[in-house]
Amino acid sequence: MAKIPDPLRTRWIPDPNGAKNSRSTDPRSGSRQIFVIRRGSRGGARSDPSFTDFFLDQHAPLELARSSFLSEIQNHFGLGKFISDIGFQAMRVFMALLMVFWALVSLEGVISHGVQPLSRIAIHKTVFAVDDHAFIKASPSVLGIKEQNKEWVTLEYSNPRPSNDDWIGVFSPANFSSSTCLPENPRVGPPFLCTAPIKYQYANYTSPKFKDTGKGSLKLQLINQRSDFSFGLFTGGVSNPKLVALSNAVAFANPNAPVYPRLAQGKMWNEMTVTWTSGYDISEAEPFVEWGPKGEEQKRSPAVTLTFDRNSMCGAPARTVGWRDPGFIHTGFMKELWPNSAYSYKLGHKLFNGTYIWTQTYQFKASPYPGQNSLQRVVIFGDMGKDEYDGSNEYNNFQRGSLNTTKQLINDLKNIDIVFHIGDICYANGYVSQWDQFTSQIEPIASSVPYMIASGNHERDWPGTGSFYGNMDSGGECGVLAETMFYVPAENRAKFWYSTDYGMFRFCIADTEHDWREGTEQYKFIDHCLASVDRQKQPWLIFLAHRVLGYSSNDFYAYEGSFAEPMGRDLQKLWQKYKVDIAMYGHVHSYERTCPVYQNICTNKEKFFYKGSLNGTIHVVAGGGGASLSEFTTIQPKWSISRDFDYGFVKLTAFDHSNLLFEYKKSRDGRVYDSFRISRDYRDILACTVDSCPSMTLAS
Repeated sequence: MAKIPDPLRTRWIPDPNGAKNSRSTDPRSGSRQIFVIRRGSRGGARSDPSFTDFFLDQHAPLELARSSFLSEIQNHFGLGKFISDIGFQAMRVFMALLMVFWALVSLEGVISHGVQPLSRIAIHKTVFAVDDHAFIKASPSVLGIKEQNKEWVTLEYSNPRPSNDDWIGVFSPANFSSSTCLPENPRVGPPFLCTAPIKYQYANYTSPKFKDTGKGSLKLQLINQRSDFSFGLFTGGVSNPKLVALSNAVAFANPNAPVYPRLAQGKMWNEMTVTWTSGYDISEAEPFVEWGPKGEEQKRSPAVTLTFDRNSMCGAPARTVGWRDPGFIHTGFMKELWPNSAYSYKLGHKLFNGTYIWTQTYQFKASPYPGQNSLQRVVIFGDMGKDEYDGSNEYNNFQRGSLNTTKQLINDLKNIDIVFHIGDICYANGYVSQWDQFTSQIEPIASSVPYMIASGNHERDWPGTGSFYGNMDSGGECGVLAETMFYVPAENRAKFWYSTDYGMFRFCIADTEHDWREGTEQYKFIDHCLASVDRQKQPWLIFLAHRVLGYSSNDFYAYEGSFAEPMGRDLQKLWQKYKVDIAMYGHVHSYERTCPVYQNICTNKEKFFYKGSLNGTIHVVAGGGGASLSEFTTIQPKWSISRDFDYGFVKLTAFDHSNLLFEYKKSRDGRVYDSFRISRDYRDILACTVDSCPSMTLAS
C-alpha cells in the first residue's frame, strides 16, 4: 500500500484482485489504487460518521469517474432538483467538492508502486513532537576515516512513552525539515518532512524489551552518499509518525569521494567503460580513470559527467518526497584493449588546488574479440532489487532473495566473465537514494566484470511519457535514473535497446517498455541485430528482454490466455528466421524453461542434450533475482519443461563454437537445479527448418 502525500483527507485501499499484475495493457487489470474521500465537517478537520465514503478507482475512465462523483453529490445534496433548489452555501460546498475531485484526479501521479518499503511511511502526516526526555545518539560521528565507503553506526535511544510501533528513520542530508524543500507549485506547500528516510527500522528490532524499558540500541550500516546523516526517533508507527527525538549528525570524512564503479562494454568490442558516482562537479574537479595492463605503465583517460535535477523527474514520489540529489555520474572510456588481457584501473578527481582524490585499484579482464574461441561464461537474471545487510527498510519482505543472489555471484566471480541484469534493477520506484544503495551492493561484481542492464517497467513506465505501458511502476523516474546511473552501448539511451558481442556470443537486448511491434523503430533494430551476426564466428545467438515476449506459464499471463506479454510474439518469426538459440526474460519472479518451440509446438523432443539443429528457440524466464516470487498456473503447458518457484539465476558457458552449457542455479546455495547442453556444427545452424529457409532457384 502506498500512502498519498496529500492533505485532502484521502486514503487508498488496495484492490485484492490486482496485487500482482502491473504489466497489462488494460489499465483496469493492474495494480489498482482506489481513492477514498472522507468528507468531514466544515474545514475538513474532523470526519463525520454520518457521511459515507466515496470510492474512486484510479484507473476508471475519467468520464466514468466524473459521472460517479457527480452522482454521489446529487445523492448526498439532493441535486435531483438541480441547481435551482440549492442555496448559496450548498453551491459553495458543491464547488469545493469539485475542487477536491479535480485535485484528486491530478494527484494520480503521486502514488508510487506499493511494493517500495519507503512508500509505507506517511511523510505528509509527520508531526514534530520533540520530547525533552527522549533522546537518540549516533556513534561514531565521523565515518570512513580509512577511506572505506560503508560503515556501521551504533544508535542508543530512549523514549519515556515507548511502544512497539516506535521506529528510527535514517535521513540524509541531516537537515530534513520542510524548510529545505521547495513546493511543487505556488499553491501546494511541502509536507512537514521534505524527504522520505533513506531507510528505517523499528526500535525494538534488536531490543525486545524496549516497550518495557523505553531504552534500546541498534546497529545500522551506512554507505557514502555525498551528504551527512541524522537519525530520528518516531512514535505513532509509519502511518502517523511523530518525531520525538533527533540525533547528532554523522558524516563520512570525504562525502564527495568517488564511489561504486560499474563496468560495461563499450560500443566496440575492445572498449570497456567505467561509470561511478561522486559529489564533485566539473567546476570543482576533473574526473578521470587511470588504467593500463596489470603491472605495467598506466595512462589517464578523461571522464564525461552527467547529472539531473528534480525537474527531470516525471512525477511523485521521485519528484517530491522520494527526491534526493544524485550527485554527479562520471563515465570513463578505456579503449583499444587486448582481448582477454588483465587490466587494472582506479578512479581519480583532480581538484583545482592540485590535490588528487583516488579510489582503490580495481581489476578486470578485457573482452574476447568477436568469434574468439575461448572459455566464455555469462550470468543472466532479472528483477533482483536491493536489500539491506542490517535488516532495515523491508516492511513487506519484498526483495529478500537479492542478497543471496549477490552473494553467490561474488563467491563465484572468478568463474564469471560478464553479467546481464535484464530489467527491474533496484525497485527504487521513485526513491532516488535507493540507486546509491544498489550500486553499493553490486560494487564487488560490477567493478570487476561488465554489468549490463536492460530496462524494465520499474525503471521506465510512467503515464504520458512515451512508455509503451501507461502505468506508474517507475514512481516518476521515467527511465532517467537507469539511463544515467548505468552505461549501455545504445545509440540513444532513452531508447534502451542495444546489441553487444562477447566472443562467440551475440546478445540482442530489447526494451520492452517501448513498442517492439512490426514496423516500429525497435523492430527494425531487432531484425538488424539478429540478421547481422556471422554465425560461423558467433554461433550462440541470445535474445534478452525484460517482459516475457515469448512463453511463460506464470499465473497472470495464463489468466490473460496469452501465456506471454500481449502482442509479445510479434517477434516470433524473427527468432525463427534467424534461428535464435535462447530468448531470456525477467518480469516474472521465478524460473521456467521451455522446449525449443515455435508457434506453441515443441520442435525438438529432447530435454537435456540437444544435438544438431534446435528447429526452434528455447525460452527462459529468469526473473527470480530477488524480488517477491511469482506463482505459476496450476496447469503446466506441454512446452514448459522445467519450473521453479524460487530465487535463482542462469549461467551460460560456451566451451567452443560447438558446445554450450546452460545452468540454472538457486540463489540460496549456488547449486545447479536445471541444465542442458547444446552440441552442434556450423552446418546445423545453416540447416533449413520451418519458416527459416532462404529462397532457392532451380537454375544450375
